[in-house]
Amino acid sequence: MNHQTRVYENVFEMMPDEDNPTPLVRVNRLNPNADFPLYAKLEWMNPFGSVKDRAAWFLLRDLEERGELSDGRGLVEPTSGNTGISLAGMARARGHHMLAIVPNKVPFEKKVLLKIAGADLDIVSDELCPAPGLGDGSINLAKTYAKAQGHKYVMPNQYENPKNVEAHLKTTGPEIWKQTGGRVTHLFTSLGTCGTVTGIGQYLREKNPKIKIIAVQPTEGHDVPGLRNVSQLSVSRLFDPSLVDEILEIDFNHAYTRALELCQNEGLMAGPSSGLILEGALQIAARDKSGFGVMIFPDNIFKYTSNMIKHIPELKPQDAKVEIP
Repeated sequence: MNHQTRVYENVFEMMPDEDNPTPLVRVNRLNPNADFPLYAKLEWMNPFGSVKDRAAWFLLRDLEERGELSDGRGLVEPTSGNTGISLAGMARARGHHMLAIVPNKVPFEKKVLLKIAGADLDIVSDELCPAPGLGDGSINLAKTYAKAQGHKYVMPNQYENPKNVEAHLKTTGPEIWKQTGGRVTHLFTSLGTCGTVTGIGQYLREKNPKIKIIAVQPTEGHDVPGLRNVSQLSVSRLFDPSLVDEILEIDFNHAYTRALELCQNEGLMAGPSSGLILEGALQIAARDKSGFGVMIFPDNIFKYTSNMIKHIPELKPQDAKVEIP
């Protein structure tokens, strides 16, 4: 393994840490405030394509080290896409099988990518998953599989497993501190499992208690996969409100319009959750006037092209439906 020459013996040596961080890229045209620079941490540069690579790697290694995947046992996990894609790709590369429990509302592209990564899918009806992206029905069904077929499946449980937090405490937080030379004053992130905000928040607060941790949530009724607002956080045991200075509620339509602007003005092919985070960061930069912001951009736009069609008036989407077996 040589991070300098980028030569690796296997894909897992590419996983990010303080010595091999994902890039920080400044947003220029969309942020006119030179006294409050905003840097995007491009998490789609991880080998399996999202910020969830970090948690998935810690979850999988923990299961392996504890012998939970011996005797042909595989994984079962509810997912709105990113964690499942990361887990499935990693698991199959290490000889394990995986069943992903996926709400029907998840973008078609993510379902395809889950299959490409090697996962079997159990797609849960919208009635059982009222929350956008990931509902209680998928979580409960995964727990049922793990309990009823314990000889066949183990559930990593990204919503309750402290390894999710530890991944960001040991990698993302130290990366940000080192990359900014300790200058970071504001962290901007979204809420989902809450492992990201809790892990990074813990690390940065230990380094500098004055750093502001800002969580950005979409408005009720949103359709942004993988994101939750505070009213939907009951499924997560990882959220630590004491670490969050402010929760901004942003009209979820900004997720898509800002994502388009990032693609077309900054050359950053960021997904809708990144767009929502950018809108929140711009509001704080306009209000606080000065600072140094780091935004967690979870994944890229390519997983959301079907969602983006309605925000591009020139395109007329075909009413085509494709079944994923």
